[in-house]
Amino acid sequence: MEYLELGKSGIKVSRLCFGSLTMTPFQANLSIDEGADLIKYAYSKGVNFIDTAELYDNYEYIRKALEDINRNDFVISTKCYAYTKKMAEESLDKALKELNTDYIDIFLLHEQESEYTIKGHYEAIEYFLKAKEKGKIRAFGISTHRIEGVLGAIKYDEVEIIHPIINKYGIGIQDGSTEEMLDMIKRANSIGKGIYGMKPLGGGHLISKAEECFNFVREIPYIHSIAIGMQSRDEVDADVNLMEYGYIPDEIKAKLKKKKRKLIVADYCMGCGNCVRTCKNGGIEIIDGKAVPNENCIFCGYCAKSCPEFCIKVI
Repeated sequence: MEYLELGKSGIKVSRLCFGSLTMTPFQANLSIDEGADLIKYAYSKGVNFIDTAELYDNYEYIRKALEDINRNDFVISTKCYAYTKKMAEESLDKALKELNTDYIDIFLLHEQESEYTIKGHYEAIEYFLKAKEKGKIRAFGISTHRIEGVLGAIKYDEVEIIHPIINKYGIGIQDGSTEEMLDMIKRANSIGKGIYGMKPLGGGHLISKAEECFNFVREIPYIHSIAIGMQSRDEVDADVNLMEYGYIPDEIKAKLKKKKRKLIVADYCMGCGNCVRTCKNGGIEIIDGKAVPNENCIFCGYCAKSCPEFCIKVI
């Protein structure tokens, strides 16, 4: 496994980052022990970097895993939506307590949209910067699904790390194309920002093109690490092979093909109906103001590509 420094942060991470949302009750719903064992398995394969968030409600998984992992060898990045000092303090205290750690390596503001939302969260940012001075966090940054979010981060020296969405087909980029996002990420990297991308497989919708799409992001020199969801040892093995060699061995592909897939819709679905209009099989409908899959769903993922809020996923 290759390890790179995230910009000028001084934090060195594996090029593969463990995306932890997929193992939570939101998706795979692994038990605490199962989730912890999976994190430890990935760590044994060289993955020293995990991405989580207050919203994911999975700190207990990581805390359990840390019982058998040297904390100083493991990089934790988490996120919150705080915009006041009080909210920031509560989020940091919660993370420290529930992870049973003295510090968080990277603390991000979740889903920032532009320089204006960053400005609107500046009271929280000031708190995190003071927490950094006290050694409670090592670096501060943002996550974003928008090109304007990356541009906003460029304009703030306080933002050291950027966690942007990036994939070959632009799935989930809310305000432009893959090419435009890459141009902005490259610009951010040129001034020393650390970059770790998310959703190289479009939140699961590009699984049928996994090698092509993962290698597209893997070969971008100014993306230091790639976060991808993992919910089984087979997926860890597949992702490690993708990162190290650019392909998935046939025996692992065969195991993954046997996995039963399902389509999930997040609670924040607005019921806009784009998915219904996109589906040619009548596999999804709007019920009580929310998209709901039915027996006609073939898990093609086309509905998810049309979702403006990125709330539909095939797992």
